[in-house]
Amino acid sequence: MLAVAGIAHLVTNDPAIGDGPLGIIRDAAIVAGDDGRVAWVGRSAEVSDHCDVRPIDVAGRAVIPGFVDSHTHIVFAGDRAGEFAARMAGQPYAAGGIRTTMAATRGASDADLAANARRLAAEALRSGTTTLEVKSGYGLSVDDETRSLVAANSVTAETTFLGAHVVPPGESADDYVDLVCGDMLAACAPHARWIDVFCDRGAFDVDQARRILEAGVAAGLGARIHANQLQHGGAVRLGVELGVASCDHCTHLDDADVEALAGSHTVATLLPAAELSTRSPFPSARRLIDAGATVALASDCNPGSSYTTSMPLAVALGVISMGMTCDEAVWSATAGGARALRRNDVGVLCAGSRADFVVLDAASHVHLAYRPGVDLVAAVARGGEWVAGSIPA
Repeated sequence: MLAVAGIAHLVTNDPAIGDGPLGIIRDAAIVAGDDGRVAWVGRSAEVSDHCDVRPIDVAGRAVIPGFVDSHTHIVFAGDRAGEFAARMAGQPYAAGGIRTTMAATRGASDADLAANARRLAAEALRSGTTTLEVKSGYGLSVDDETRSLVAANSVTAETTFLGAHVVPPGESADDYVDLVCGDMLAACAPHARWIDVFCDRGAFDVDQARRILEAGVAAGLGARIHANQLQHGGAVRLGVELGVASCDHCTHLDDADVEALAGSHTVATLLPAAELSTRSPFPSARRLIDAGATVALASDCNPGSSYTTSMPLAVALGVISMGMTCDEAVWSATAGGARALRRNDVGVLCAGSRADFVVLDAASHVHLAYRPGVDLVAAVARGGEWVAGSIPA
């Protein structure tokens, strides 16, 4: 059992138990049971009635749910620092750099792929990410996609088969789609929860994406889609039509796209670090939220266009560059990410949820955007156990 008290500002994301849409409880406490789930949340003055251990006093710090990063590509080898430098010197971003990482990934050992994924997952954990989605997509062959998913499974259960990232050099698009929907899917499906496709310029068109996603769903996988990152197209409306859990990127939207997302259960997952790192226009979170769409924030950690694991950075960019309020950005990085993964046990702090939470070295979650770039994560608990940072004295 773990009990934490003296919380100045507890974000529960449950309006039924606290104030406002974030369900904020002030002068709060939280108790985690031996099963790794939240047993109780409430006022610090009442904590002794709900636990038989001495609470840890966090002395007026804020506590939020652990971040839920619903979009990462952390199984890869090598890096693309040279590509980044060239882009900063004025070259435009396109999807072609994925093929560079493909060559390095194919040449890496299973142990090296898993070690790199664990390194980045640990880095994410230190910045407060307690739930992580991880995609394949840099192997682009039956064997290399399969072993990429095995590496992904070493760090998370939220694994996504992204064999349809780009068409490998020297292969025809039609033949490669046949492979993805056939032998590759058969080999990869046992190691994945989700299927994804990059439906955009330089990758796969709407018809190809439809075929791939329908094959994945028929194989028992949930569906998600990379949509409208590089240009406007039909990917968002395809995703909504197919009922995918999340359309990711959503950088270029028209009114019909926004209306479709707002009228659906599909989450719009925004990846602002990708826009930052590619000097691209930021999507308007404000427009989506005002229309009634559900928005998530994620890191898009990958070696080419967003080499960061920092969800606090995504929160700050959501507020500063995409029109979100501080409350909306924190919700989107926690409960919103959970919605994108169709989870209700994470991203919230209420009785029965997983006891994943972050102690901030600040009195309020607002400081995540107010103090961008400052490491405010004092300690991280996952499943009711301290897993990162220094346990507050």
